[in-house]
Amino acid sequence: MPAPVLHSEVARALGEEIVGGVVPAGHVLTLAGLEERFSRSRTVLREAVRVLESLGLVVSKRRVGVVVQPPEAWSVLSPQVIAWRLGSGAREEQLRSLTQLRRAIEPNAARAAAARRGGDAAGPLLEAAERLQALGERGEGATEAYIEADVAFHAQLLRASGNEMFAALEPSISEVLRGRARLGRNPAWPTPRSLDHHRELARAVAEGRAEEAEAMARAIAGDVLREVAGHEGSPED
Repeated sequence: MPAPVLHSEVARALGEEIVGGVVPAGHVLTLAGLEERFSRSRTVLREAVRVLESLGLVVSKRRVGVVVQPPEAWSVLSPQVIAWRLGSGAREEQLRSLTQLRRAIEPNAARAAAARRGGDAAGPLLEAAERLQALGERGEGATEAYIEADVAFHAQLLRASGNEMFAALEPSISEVLRGRARLGRNPAWPTPRSLDHHRELARAVAEGRAEEAEAMARAIAGDVLREVAGHEGSPED
């Protein structure tokens, strides 16, 4: 197995444990201990530690070891950290936090997008909404095609805003949408309300109806937030 794959496996295993709270902040890891656990070379383990360091999850200290950092030090918007949190016991907390972020950002992005009628992203946004509608009405809401259309829709909305700070959130939003799908949260038959909201949001942006665009984006994020809240505390399938 190639070395890059080996170090990625180690980084993922440790990353999921750290973001899931299995390994707490302040805990000290050592290369000797990691070597015994993973049966990998020091070269592979050092590369895995570098990955975790780049994401703020750990810090290497001379004569101490590799120290696990608290959540406030993590690169929480990194798609890799998001994926690890969604793969850990902290998945519900992560979904709630990111949906709250979407609820704060997307309505403002929608209003800004409508103010400029979507710019170059207006066409792709409408196309993504139409694709979602067609797939959803065929009961294909849990398919890869639907998921990628949803990712494209929200990416185009952020780009349509003309705000580079909103657009920079695209990888984070895309990862949480894909993560929800991996967790089986996408129904085969999306609700007509959800499909209508996406379609009306795209039209409002293209037609310059800022207040309606903002309201539709807020409704979409609100529906997802309620779904997340309803799932918290439920037994896992």
